[in-house]
Amino acid sequence: MPYIMIRHKVANYAQWKRGVKAFAPFRQASGEKCFYVCRGSQDPNELLVWCEWDTTARMKKFAKSRELRQAMKGAGVIGKPEVSFYGKMESLNAT
Repeated sequence: MPYIMIRHKVANYAQWKRGVKAFAPFRQASGEKCFYVCRGSQDPNELLVWCEWDTTARMKKFAKSRELRQAMKGAGVIGKPEVSFYGKMESLNAT
């Protein structure tokens, strides 16, 4: 499965979270399989978002979409997000 990692800052986490939940149906219809967020320990409005997608093509199309840019703006994202794409994830947990 392909993955996207987005690092950005938000004006207000509660506002951002409401926006993310409202945008969930569009994300899922676009091929998103899961959505995780980590908040910064020094600044709780600094976020790292990690999402799994069904295909690389759909993930990249979504990342370039006007709908995503509008949703991020409406949710209070500050500045330009840092976006990275990844392929297969491997678990290296001790067993």
